[in-house]
Amino acid sequence: MTQSHIIHTDFSKISAQQLKTLLRSPNANFFQTPKVADFFKTTGLEHFVFAIERDEEIMALISGIIQKEKGVKSSLTRRAIIFGGPVFSENATDEDITQVLEHTVKTLKKKAIYIELRNLNDYSKYKHLFEKCGFDYVPHLNFHLDCSDDQAMRKRMSSSKLRQVKKSLKTGAEIKEATHQDEITAYYNILHHLYTTKVKTPLPDLDFFMNMWKEKAAKFLLIHYQNEIIGGIVCPILENQVIYEWFVCGKDGQYKNVYPSILATWAAMEYASTHQIPRFDFMGAGKPDEDYGVRDFKSKFGGELVEHGRFLYVAQPLLYQLGKTAVKILKSTS
Repeated sequence: MTQSHIIHTDFSKISAQQLKTLLRSPNANFFQTPKVADFFKTTGLEHFVFAIERDEEIMALISGIIQKEKGVKSSLTRRAIIFGGPVFSENATDEDITQVLEHTVKTLKKKAIYIELRNLNDYSKYKHLFEKCGFDYVPHLNFHLDCSDDQAMRKRMSSSKLRQVKKSLKTGAEIKEATHQDEITAYYNILHHLYTTKVKTPLPDLDFFMNMWKEKAAKFLLIHYQNEIIGGIVCPILENQVIYEWFVCGKDGQYKNVYPSILATWAAMEYASTHQIPRFDFMGAGKPDEDYGVRDFKSKFGGELVEHGRFLYVAQPLLYQLGKTAVKILKSTS
């Protein structure tokens, strides 16, 4: 690191004005903010942040968590996840970005089997710098939905999905923001069933969601019908810029003319339109070379299909391959 660079490993060392300036960058995202760091700390997860300062400006910031499964699986599942991807100032030089990437690798490679940056914005012009620092690009799709014009948003949506939204509301389903922890529990039970029976990937425990709600780290927009919660969506928000679909679920197919997962997705779109949030980010639509039913579902809401991919650094190749094999076996036998 050159003498002109300062590295920060705590958000408290970064001023509010420095953060405000950085978060005007095109690749800013909610998951690289102090609010998320504060929330993750309440969950007991190990959180990290690396920020490069030059000339009193934050030029690059990477923030994330170390995740691992409980019990014997922990040794095969230690990974560093950077949700959303890093934030780079428009004034950042190649040297600034290389510095933060090299520091990230140096610090995390003994703690994690791999480091994964789950990009929600376009980092294509920085790809050569990631590769220089040992990261591989992995194609991954997503949808970005323009919510700046309500009428245009409705027109882009498939007629069948819009019709199902209208039917659900006419039948008596309602969209309400969560106001009590019992509602979070009811929502989580639906989500847990979905992950256990269909998704078959690890899901954080109830305390994770309860802390998220208590810390106001995200909006919980829930679907109510006949005095019961039948679905919902968890939506973090980057103020005045983006609303995200982090977790969504519903008791689909159980009620005539009520489509809770569709209505939950609509709830986020409507919230964005009503609160002047210009973009809805679906946070992933699978790998382009693999069939993915969720991608088909998400495509019906009128968003633009984008490929911003992921960047992957494998620190321990043998354990990485063992872990991938173990996950495949777990999914096939569950």
